[in-house]
Formats: sequence, C-alpha cells, structure tokens
Amino acid sequence: MSQVTLKDIASILGVSVTTVSKALKDYPDISNDTKHAVKLLADKLNYKPNIHAVTLRSNQSRTIGAILPKVDHQFFAETITGIISEANIHGYQVIVLFSDESVATEERQVDLLLEKRVDGILMSLANETNRFGHLHKVVKNQVPLVLFDKITRQVNCSKVIIDDEKAAYKAVNHMIKTGCRNIGILSGPEFPSNYNSRLRGYIRALEEHGMAYDDSRVFSCGHLSIEEGRENAETLLKNHPDTDGIFCITDHIALGTISYLNDAGIPVPGQVSVMGFSNWMITPYIKPHLSTVDQPSTQMGKESASLLINEIERKHKKQPVEFYEIKLQTHLVLRETTRS
Repeated sequence: MSQVTLKDIASILGVSVTTVSKALKDYPDISNDTKHAVKLLADKLNYKPNIHAVTLRSNQSRTIGAILPKVDHQFFAETITGIISEANIHGYQVIVLFSDESVATEERQVDLLLEKRVDGILMSLANETNRFGHLHKVVKNQVPLVLFDKITRQVNCSKVIIDDEKAAYKAVNHMIKTGCRNIGILSGPEFPSNYNSRLRGYIRALEEHGMAYDDSRVFSCGHLSIEEGRENAETLLKNHPDTDGIFCITDHIALGTISYLNDAGIPVPGQVSVMGFSNWMITPYIKPHLSTVDQPSTQMGKESASLLINEIERKHKKQPVEFYEIKLQTHLVLRETTRS
C-alpha cells in the first residue's frame, strides 16, 4: 500500500490540500470541526508527513548525525546517551553510526549523512583517520560540525575534549609521589592526537621530578586491546625488572596488565603500581580494584550536542556562528592498584 498523502485526505473530505495542511498544524483560520475531521481521518489512514518535503520547505530536518568509532565501548555508549538526551530536549532526532575505527567507513558515513540532509554532524574520529577531506567537505557544505574526544586541529570547527596531557600528568605525578621511580607506559597508536597528548603528560611528569625519559619503557598498543596490555606488560617487566609502575592509556590495556601481573605472582601495588584511563564500569571489580582517570563521558555527549544545536539554530536564524573549544575536567579515582 502506498503512503497516504495530503492530497488523498483532501480528496476524501472534499477540501483543498492547503486546508488539510493548515488543519494538521492547528491554524486559527480553520474551523474546529474541519480540524477534527482532518485529524481523525489522518489518524485512521496512518498518515505520516513526508520528511523530505518538510526538510526542503523549512531547510531543516530536525535531525543530527553522530559518528563514533566503536559500538562496544562504554565511553562511547555513555557519550551517545548524553547526545540523545540533549537532542531530545531541543526536539532533534539522532542518527547514530559507528566507523569501527575505519577512516574509509567514516568517509562513507559522512557522505550518507550529507545525503540525508542532516542539520549537523557530531564526530569522534577513528584511530586510523589521518586524512580529513571528508571533514572539510562538511564545512564546505556549511553543515555545522562538532568534533569530540578524538579530534584533529586541521579542521576549523568546534571541539569538546578533555585535557589529555594534563590528565595523564596528574596520574603519573600521583604514582611518583607515592613512591614509583621506574614507570613504564603502555601507550596507543599514532592517531588520533589524544594518545600522543597522554604520552606527553607522562613525559612531563617524569621530567618535573628529575627522572629521565627512556623510550625503551614505552610500548605502543595499536589496537588498545586487553591482549596487548598483557603482552606488553610482560615484555616491559622482562626488559626492565626494576619497573615499579605502569601507566596504561586505557582501562582495557590496564586490565591486560593486571591479568599478567596476577598470573606472574607480582604484587600490585606492592611491587608494581598500575594506573588506567577512562574509569570503565568494570574497574571497581577488577582484583585488585583499578585506579584510573575518570572521563566525563555523558557530559561530553551533552556538551557536544548542545554546542552543535546552538550552531544549527544560529545558522537557521542567519546569525554569526563562532567556534569554541570546550575542555571538560577529569579527576583521579584512586583504588587498590596504586599506593596511598
């Protein structure tokens, strides 16, 4: 059965299409009896407005797109919760897509959202994203764009982030102040920039305490996986038996690290302290309970959506749009894997 149109309703009731349209929108110049008849029939026939026609007329779809790297990561699940919550407050629907850390998928998804004529796009970049033509395309099409968490500074748009360098610095500084003197780091891939920022925070904390930076104590976990955390922790300890602290740039990596230390019979934090990053929901239940950096994931989603919707509304009103960079606060959650 084909979709019911305004013309169908008008034909059955013997009125004009304009009258039906006005009745559905509660225009005051349409009688209550006509409004009642139109709405009753529209409901009976399960009439739905043609969203593409509405978009063309109003130049707004009341829809935003969100592209995230992972579907199975708590941080991004909570971020989406914040995005949808904020969008609902302002009457926007959200199309959620996941790039699975693939720049090629990310590029196709941007094209899809532009074809869908979304009012704006939110995006956290895939780890392998090192080209930005698809982001420049969004900007060139004058579609508001807000990047969050994993970003690039090569695109002129608003951004919502944490201060990754400062957060990592605070984490490693705590480890040093509680007695660690030979700290290794299980870092991440080259892209995006936030993993490099965490590495810089680690280096700055060492240097401020007069400790030499030793790149042989730095291990890259390209997939940020539990398995890499376990394997690299083992290699670090075999190469540097004097290691008394390991800073992991994600909680997944930290989980693998603790798994190895527990199996090897190495006391945590008695012999080796471990610090994670993100405050994943399982961290209070790991044995021993993981100390970590808490990221405000839900707040990041809300702030990103709020910033985007503000830009959309200003654009629609033909008001000037300014770009902002918002940095959200993090804090240490100290549990059992670091010394007190």
